[in-house]
Amino acid sequence: MLRVIFHLDMDAFYAAVEQRDNPALRGQPVIVGSPPTQRGVVCAASYEARKFGVRSAMPSVTAGRLCPKGVFVRPRMDDYREESRKIMAIVALTGALIEQVSIDEAYLDLSVVVGQASGRVEADDALFGAVPMARELKRRIFVERGLTASIGVAANKLLAKLASDFNKPDGLTLIPERDKVLFLRPMPVRVIHGVGHVTEQALNQIGIMTVGDLQDYPGDLRALAGSFGPKLKRFAFGEDDRPLELGDEVKSISSEETFLRDTDDRPVLRKCLREQATDISGRLKRRRLGAKTVQVKVRYSDFTTLTRQITVEEPITEAQEIYRLGCFLLAKEKLVSRPLRLIGLGVSGLGEVAGRQLVLL
Repeated sequence: MLRVIFHLDMDAFYAAVEQRDNPALRGQPVIVGSPPTQRGVVCAASYEARKFGVRSAMPSVTAGRLCPKGVFVRPRMDDYREESRKIMAIVALTGALIEQVSIDEAYLDLSVVVGQASGRVEADDALFGAVPMARELKRRIFVERGLTASIGVAANKLLAKLASDFNKPDGLTLIPERDKVLFLRPMPVRVIHGVGHVTEQALNQIGIMTVGDLQDYPGDLRALAGSFGPKLKRFAFGEDDRPLELGDEVKSISSEETFLRDTDDRPVLRKCLREQATDISGRLKRRRLGAKTVQVKVRYSDFTTLTRQITVEEPITEAQEIYRLGCFLLAKEKLVSRPLRLIGLGVSGLGEVAGRQLVLL
């Protein structure tokens, strides 16, 4: 079946909006988040700051230590959401089916559009024919919104995602079907969708370091990756039949606990949050997902219920990161001002997680 998939990923989105709106920040290591003198976290970092090791969900004090000349800017989430809406309106003009994964990321299925325009049926012909459309989409976003995007073009979601990560920022990468196996071979196994830290370690221990090693492995991968083994083998050869998820229902994972007696005991609350973060992290990893938004929920003895959330630019999966953001929200919003009847932790803005580092061909 002919498929033409784009993966569009805005480059350092939050920081790029800040640099566009304030020319004095251009070329500077911009860190979107609380300043290092306050208890807070990093929501996003410009590429200039990322060179120093700054990343999303990192404590601001750590970011300040890694990047002493970093320029800290408080996040403007309403502005970022409005910018996202305008960008997605431009994307919609392509006529593609769209799966918006997060505020700054989307898959586009242009199979019908490209097929009608070219009259071709060969997969690689269609993919090459789609490149000018990707280039025009990038140009329109830059001209109309003053921001750069990276786009990956391929025949499925797995490859399109890898392609968009391949040459950031402002990249445009095509992975033809005829070249996909060779393209994947030198990459570390962690770039494959669904390979988390534990699976990567298990593969590394038997000498599987690259996707090429996965392709060549003669054994049954189920011994290493469980039921994911057969799919992992297909992914290693660039085969992926997952459709775009076109529903607009917000996806989330959450965990709550109602106490027998209302409490504001900090050790009890921290222990509860840690357990909830561990549970959520495990569910994310089983689904091979990452989350960009963390939410806390509290309920008091009079049944008053409050929720607060924070959104970061890079998806997170680790329990410690989820726990840290939850604690930050509780402290920042002073939610434990009286004993709690219930405390909850949740994540949303879910999307697949792919490796962040790629080996260039």
